[in-house]
Amino acid sequence: MSSPPARGGVARSDGVVGVIAACLLAAPVPAPAQDGWPSRPVRLVVPSSPGGGTDTYARLLAQGLGQGLKQQFLVDNRPGGGGNIGAEIVAKAAPDGYTFLVSSSPALVMNSSLFRNLPYSAERDFAPVARGVVSPLVFTSHPSVPVKTLRDLVALAKREPSSLTFGTPGVGSSSNLAVKMIEEAAGVRFLHVPYKGAAQAALGVLRGEIAFMVTDISTAKPFVQSRKVVPLAASHRTSHLPGTPTYAEAGYPSVDAVPSYSVVAPAGTPQTIVQRMSVDLVGLMKTPAFRERLDAQALIPVFDTPDEFAAVLKKERARYADVIRRNNIVAE
Repeated sequence: MSSPPARGGVARSDGVVGVIAACLLAAPVPAPAQDGWPSRPVRLVVPSSPGGGTDTYARLLAQGLGQGLKQQFLVDNRPGGGGNIGAEIVAKAAPDGYTFLVSSSPALVMNSSLFRNLPYSAERDFAPVARGVVSPLVFTSHPSVPVKTLRDLVALAKREPSSLTFGTPGVGSSSNLAVKMIEEAAGVRFLHVPYKGAAQAALGVLRGEIAFMVTDISTAKPFVQSRKVVPLAASHRTSHLPGTPTYAEAGYPSVDAVPSYSVVAPAGTPQTIVQRMSVDLVGLMKTPAFRERLDAQALIPVFDTPDEFAAVLKKERARYADVIRRNNIVAE
């Protein structure tokens, strides 16, 4: 992913209320809305459960944009189907600027290749607004596994083929695909244990149910600090995990699977509203207070225009489709 470099607990709700309050008090607000938009509450559909990374980001946006635009932005959680349920709701919503999707990568990128019969078209049914933020990933192992680095993990897998289990938030997730890229680069195989989310995968490795996990840094950080898991390598160099090498530094520069939390609108939404939403959203993320809150969650803001975001989506769909096809990954 061509994004700039740079979240603690199993549940992401920790500190969110304080984060929102601080942003409201400290962050400069966007310019007033033009042409009467928004004249009523705006819905931000999140295709995952409350407390997750996408939900945390959406709630920060809802508070910041609501203050700046003098209108309510309401988060509507619609989990299920690997993100497809919420995505379908937005794809079929009226394109009037009052419904947006705040989603992680699968619903907008991977699911087009994972599911044979999607109830929406990620390519045709959405208008890209903003890429939002990148959420770096980290490989961590249970302390009982005799490895300290990603190379150690690969070497162990070669000595004991298909004996090491790993957990991710689900089939076809960025975490799953990061491991598949390691397998391809190193010529090894691991056993995938998909969980319902990052929190569940974290509990799996803490209990010793699995040898290692690939998850976002915010979920892993407290367990690394308490030495309940061992950090092996991360997608980005970050102050949250000092001393942890990147994938490239660990010897695997071809591994490039990192989720984004992005915003899209139903196709056909007036371009003036799409552009306005993008400008206000990016402007909010550029404020020092908001960037500080994002950094506290180990989230990296991305300041793409809608056209730049559309180009990224096209490129990533093609790249991930190749990985999914080569590894014969199919969602249930």
